[in-house]
Amino acid sequence: MTRHQKRLSVPKSWPVERKTGTFTVKAGAGPHGKAGVPLLIVLRDVLGYVDTKKEAKYALNNQSVLVNGDAASDVRRPIGMFDILAFTERDEYYRVFPDEGGRLAISPIDADAASSRLGKIVRKTQVNGGKFQLTLHDGANLVVDDASEYHNKDSIVVDNETKDVIAHFPYEEGALVTAVAGSHAGEIGEVVEITTTMGSGNNSVLVETEDGEFETIEQYVVVIDENFAGDDE
Repeated sequence: MTRHQKRLSVPKSWPVERKTGTFTVKAGAGPHGKAGVPLLIVLRDVLGYVDTKKEAKYALNNQSVLVNGDAASDVRRPIGMFDILAFTERDEYYRVFPDEGGRLAISPIDADAASSRLGKIVRKTQVNGGKFQLTLHDGANLVVDDASEYHNKDSIVVDNETKDVIAHFPYEEGALVTAVAGSHAGEIGEVVEITTTMGSGNNSVLVETEDGEFETIEQYVVVIDENFAGDDE
């Protein structure tokens, strides 16, 4: 299996130029699936912190690059939506946020905001001992004693150090959301109406923004809060 990725065929979410060369680095196994952007691309092509793969490996060996509170060790580690990047030697922090066209953008944040990250619940299952496991959009799993208040499509905020849930935002009418895919990716607004489709069709959601309204499928929206949105402006 090749360890390279052709630029012309990279996912739309990757923030890379497609016609500046034939190949780029291929994402390794890990969070975010195929949409995950290799950490090397973020360090070299987006932030410009390194010029080569060798320099990136050196930075990771010094444990000066943290992803969601944990030291990154692989330059191919996938980076995706709502991840928190911390550069301890520079005292700089960033959040990965969906931008227009579905591309991922790197937004600077302060140290306090970098202490936790947002996750969308995509699955809830009961595990041994009567506890419940919450699976998030990036594949991360959290075990909680009582999951009665949590539902699929809700969002939670997870402390990067303790891995505890410190905030919960239900998916419901009136919730503040951002579109993460589709033609309205990057737009932020309030849910006006959720329309349930019978059968196997996708449910739709009507969102009101400062510039009007748009409709999309509910898989394309993630609940956020006002402070979260403000960090990225």
